[in-house]
Amino acid sequence: MVCNFSNVAFSIFDLPVRWYSLAYIFGIIIAFKLSVFLSKYLKNEIPVSVLDDFVGVAIGGIILGGRLGHVLFYDSSYYLKFPMEILKIWKGGMSFYGGFIGVIIAANLFCKKHRIIFLEFMDLWSVSVPIGLFFGRIANFINAELLGKESDVSWNVVFADGVHRHPSQLYEAFLEGILLFFAMLIAFKAGCHHSRGKLSGIFCTGYGMTRFLAEFFREPDSQLSHMLLCSSGLNLNQYMSVIMAIVGIILIAKSQKP
Repeated sequence: MVCNFSNVAFSIFDLPVRWYSLAYIFGIIIAFKLSVFLSKYLKNEIPVSVLDDFVGVAIGGIILGGRLGHVLFYDSSYYLKFPMEILKIWKGGMSFYGGFIGVIIAANLFCKKHRIIFLEFMDLWSVSVPIGLFFGRIANFINAELLGKESDVSWNVVFADGVHRHPSQLYEAFLEGILLFFAMLIAFKAGCHHSRGKLSGIFCTGYGMTRFLAEFFREPDSQLSHMLLCSSGLNLNQYMSVIMAIVGIILIAKSQKP
């Protein structure tokens, strides 16, 4: 399969609307709608207006944290030479772990302001996060970024460089998006939402494990990742995935009913 998609979905009055932007928009809208539904299902005391307010806060945390994470850990030498490129987020280049930290910080401040229990709030949103991850990975595939390793499997894809590769972005869309989403739904239906922090822990553990596995099929996305891979057999993202899984296990172990 040859992947030569345009990163522009369509244009409005000569202004390009990119797939990357649409991925964020659809992911956030669907995650919000699902969180509102779950909030009503749980009959908790978080008004829809508060959930709506958090969407803007979450977007800010994702963009700021995701971009800074990418700049600092994945391509710092390039951005030191061309600092204005930092602002061009429509070209891609977002770190999940940076965005995750950004959202956690933003959510913590938001919960303190509105006097909401942080872990209960995160449990509510953790069920819907994989939806956004799914759309994001599909956008990565269309943008021909975060390339997979060279491969001769029958389902390999060829990007602009002409190399036959694993469609690692699609692997991640399935593992971190579809599979993790259904795992979160099963956990929710099993009553894990009754224990504060358990759903958040399951998400962190599930994401850490699926991302760790998917990274075996991805090219290192930074010089530091390549150095770590050569020296230890694991790249930077896999070390971060292990840390996230450990955090998740701790949250599950310490989860308790209100």
